[in-house]
Amino acid sequence: MVIHALLAASLALTSLPAQATVNAPRSVDCSRVKCLALTFDDGPGEYTPALLKTLRKAGAKATFFLVGERVEKSPKVAKEILAQGHAIGNHTYSHAALPALLDYEILDELKVNQEVIEKATGLRPKMYRPPYGQTDERVLRVAYQAELAEILWTGTTLDWSLRDTKKIKAVVLKLAQRDGVILMHDVVPQTVKVMPEILKELKKQGYHLVTVPTLMRAKGLKAGTSYF
Repeated sequence: MVIHALLAASLALTSLPAQATVNAPRSVDCSRVKCLALTFDDGPGEYTPALLKTLRKAGAKATFFLVGERVEKSPKVAKEILAQGHAIGNHTYSHAALPALLDYEILDELKVNQEVIEKATGLRPKMYRPPYGQTDERVLRVAYQAELAEILWTGTTLDWSLRDTKKIKAVVLKLAQRDGVILMHDVVPQTVKVMPEILKELKKQGYHLVTVPTLMRAKGLKAGTSYF
């Protein structure tokens, strides 16, 4: 009886998809260890697969805020982001500056992207990041209607402007702090290129590289509330 039970359990484990066992996110208690959340906006793009490969090799998890128009062009990449255990957030459908829009237009930007991301990945995000970091109380009220928490950052690299691997690395290391959230872009090739060096140095400094939900697990995320 015991042998049969062990055999059945073994077969059940081996029948699971390799991705499910290899890419399942490990539990990290950020109240006990030094955590840092690296976030990437504006993808998925042509450099995102290379970034995913780098993160996988380093055993690091990140958060990707996706633009709906780009998800429609690269749904497989969006799906792979989630399959590798990273977190996904809404970055609007067309990367619009939300405070400049009417309420119904803001809601459309968020809800249409929710549907696009869910169609591509099977996940309906619980968080969003406003393009350019532009937000106000009205935007937050609409985000509440869309059941989305707002995620900003503790530091931004401005990598889209720097476009230099050495400078980007220096800024990331300067911004790194416990429970910090750093903004980068996976559509900037220099950021993706220097990421192996960045991850190596951050790990040397004792950081556990986690997703935003992991960082916030104890507090949770509330729709219509802005964090960081």
